[in-house]
Amino acid sequence: MTPKELVLGGYASFAEGDMESLAKIYHEDALIRVNGNHELSGQYHGFNDFLENFISKLPVKFPNFGLEILNVSSEGDRVYLHVRYTADNLDSESVHMFVVEDELETEFHIFDDSQKMAAALGS
Repeated sequence: MTPKELVLGGYASFAEGDMESLAKIYHEDALIRVNGNHELSGQYHGFNDFLENFISKLPVKFPNFGLEILNVSSEGDRVYLHVRYTADNLDSESVHMFVVEDELETEFHIFDDSQKMAAALGS
């Protein structure tokens, strides 16, 4: 499986709410970084930390959250996605960057429009 296929499979699992399948593609020591200076910004270590302290908060912080993939680019072990978020309180675009090694996601960087995210969070 190519890095691009692995990452896109993760987005399919996320869309289906299948966190068990999503967890399986993350390295146990994966580093997830969320840019900005709002309550969800920072570093998450491993999928469980990311799930408990970020993903689980999406439906509460962003009611009716949706994610649309606009574009995908991949080169070597890096996969880049241009995405659009929508929610009752949000309409924003972002870039997601993954590093894939040995068919596991080892790094995930979320480059959001942090001002829009902070405004939606009421920060």
